[in-house]
Amino acid sequence: MLRAAGVGPGDEVVVPAFGNAEVAEAVALAGALPVFADIDPVTYCLDPSAAEAAITPRTAALVAVHRFGRPADVTRLHGVGQRHGLLVLEQGESEAPYDEVAQRRERAAYLDARLRGVRTPDSGEGHTYQQYVVRVPGNGRPDRDAFARAVRARGVECRVPVKTPVHRLPEFRSRVALPETERAADETLSLPVDATLTRRDMQRIVAACNVLGGLLQPAF
Repeated sequence: MLRAAGVGPGDEVVVPAFGNAEVAEAVALAGALPVFADIDPVTYCLDPSAAEAAITPRTAALVAVHRFGRPADVTRLHGVGQRHGLLVLEQGESEAPYDEVAQRRERAAYLDARLRGVRTPDSGEGHTYQQYVVRVPGNGRPDRDAFARAVRARGVECRVPVKTPVHRLPEFRSRVALPETERAADETLSLPVDATLTRRDMQRIVAACNVLGGLLQPAF
């Protein structure tokens, strides 16, 4: 899509750093330079204001990436694109059948109502819960990683959704300041909400997290 739009050498494309490297790789394959902008801390998607601040005379496009089943603010991003005459592309996630999405939402609501000591995800409009991503408060990665190990030891599968932001990977290393991206990478943890989970499975997740979450203190 970038090549078809004429994006190439000498151009810059604004992309998020929170996620995998495939978007930045696509920009590089087109011959352009990926420029990283910060994310919205609620949606984990490209923040329109941060994207606009990253625009230079060489910027040719913005790429909005929908994350964890929560859509990016494409209305505002398209507004940024129109103001600056830029192409705005979207990268979506694989769509699950409606009944599966409904079951994920049901399990997410169960966790929302019962989890303690972690920050549950915002249940904004259109959220399909491809992943149920909580934040583990504390002083960053050591608390989150210790929490994850302890939860796994209690028989609950969980994973760190973004281990290293793209702007810290060797091939895309950049000194740009992305505080929300860094904070999300240090604090987020994905808990299961698969449609196959039983009520007993959900109770186990809540019990494992709550016995730990109550011990954590927010960072100051």
